[in-house]
Amino acid sequence: MTQNPDFDAVSIACALADAARAETLSHFRALSAIDNKLDGQDYDPVTEGDRAAERAMRAVLAELRPDDAIHGEEYGRKDGTTGWTWVLDPIDGTRAFVAGLPTWTTLIGLVDVQGDAIVGIIDQPMLDERYIGWPDGARLDTAGASQPIHVSETDDLRQAVISTTDPFIMTPPEQGAWTHLRHTARIVRYGLDAYAYARLAAGTIDLVAESGLAPYDAAALIPVVRGAGGLACDWRGNPAKPGGQLVCASHQGVMDQALISLRRSAD
Repeated sequence: MTQNPDFDAVSIACALADAARAETLSHFRALSAIDNKLDGQDYDPVTEGDRAAERAMRAVLAELRPDDAIHGEEYGRKDGTTGWTWVLDPIDGTRAFVAGLPTWTTLIGLVDVQGDAIVGIIDQPMLDERYIGWPDGARLDTAGASQPIHVSETDDLRQAVISTTDPFIMTPPEQGAWTHLRHTARIVRYGLDAYAYARLAAGTIDLVAESGLAPYDAAALIPVVRGAGGLACDWRGNPAKPGGQLVCASHQGVMDQALISLRRSAD
């Protein structure tokens, strides 16, 4: 059964996002080195901005929630005793960060002992946009303003704006499913990473489908989308857990149409 936090998880998540912003903004478009996490010809970039932002968030948690577990992309897992896990991706979309493009985000998710994502933040510091989701709502915070957000009313895939970050990292069966969605939808956009889910929650994108996600890629996304009235499922149509194949939609009608194709290549 899904838990609700007995502490102000949203305020703590915002404190983490504030700490990360100070680090990511100081490194954005000012990189002196870019490292590769992988060996051989494969390439997965990481920067000091990634590392510094995660260190800053971990320092905040050490002060405010020292007994919670942490799962971060750059520094791995820290065990906890409370049943709560903070799942951190200091820069989601490091390739965009390296390229100087403002579509990267910081992702902060709070996951309960059952593995369900309860609270999430998708933070884009350069645009000063912070998308926050919790069990019964979602909002967008910008400088001096905070407003509720809600998904669009689009209920037909043929009228939808859809997105995936990169179809070429999908398996051939997954690419086939995506190709069907691409030919059905009205508008398709690529390369947005987690920012696409933020805009789905805010009502300008209607469906996002991706695969091969790690928990730190997805834990923040699910509460934001659901809090804004959207749906988050795996490619079989089951309620999403952080990671793997994820599809989020504005409306059940869009989701049902998409799953006709996605189920064929579901894990």
